[in-house]
Amino acid sequence: MENWLDLHMHSCYSGDGEYEPGRLMELCAEAGLKTVALADHNSVQGIAAARKRAHELGLAYLNAVEIDCRYAGRTFHLLAYGIREDDAFFINLEKEFHKQQLTAGEQLMQLVKAQKFYFDEQAARKLAGNGGVEAEQIAEVMLADSRNDSDERLQCYRPGGSRSDNPLVNFFWDFCADGKPCNVPMEFPSFADMVDQIHASGGAAVLAHPGANIGQDKLMADGLIRTGIDGIEAFSNYHDAATRHFYQTLAEKNGLIVTAGSDFHGKCKPSIHY
Repeated sequence: MENWLDLHMHSCYSGDGEYEPGRLMELCAEAGLKTVALADHNSVQGIAAARKRAHELGLAYLNAVEIDCRYAGRTFHLLAYGIREDDAFFINLEKEFHKQQLTAGEQLMQLVKAQKFYFDEQAARKLAGNGGVEAEQIAEVMLADSRNDSDERLQCYRPGGSRSDNPLVNFFWDFCADGKPCNVPMEFPSFADMVDQIHASGGAAVLAHPGANIGQDKLMADGLIRTGIDGIEAFSNYHDAATRHFYQTLAEKNGLIVTAGSDFHGKCKPSIHY
């Protein structure tokens, strides 16, 4: 695919994103993108600024947000396209997520420390700004802490290591995701209920990067499709060629739209860049 479309990227309002919304749109224009969507984690705060700058730069822009949801005991990400940033439902949802994240971040730091990793809690809090500390911020501080230099568990995240392509987010997947030792459960909305809410708000619901969550699990994917989603993000940096084909074929067989997104965050995912 030519580099003209990206419907999944994150700004500083995601907590683990690096750039202000306007600057992110400038990076998109510099990279030759034509149609874009900012889809921050559970936040609509950056939409207006991103849309304004996108239009000034001649980019086609689509409102979006990426929502954490639960289905069958697992966490999934649901992209909501075409929603309004002033929709009271999404504004209130963001407030609830933020309140939970503040508490979860403190719990997360203690769980990581219980694994005998060393890091400065205040430094992690500073990186988080006014949001709760996330695994990627802990990983950034931890990997820079010389007390961890000899820890064999972290060698894979260092230059040349097997997980060094996106070391910060890979630490999250390895230690803090569902079923991992440092996971902090949060109260996320039901996937099916959120699909219904997105539709009620006039939007389209798209399953984000399913390969990152469930690989090529057709049984689970079929269940998610039955909730009434409108599309699947088959083209993702998380997907290899076989996974892209699997989800593109599944979407087409079920009459769903197929979308493409980089999941760009900036320094959190250095292998994804413009």
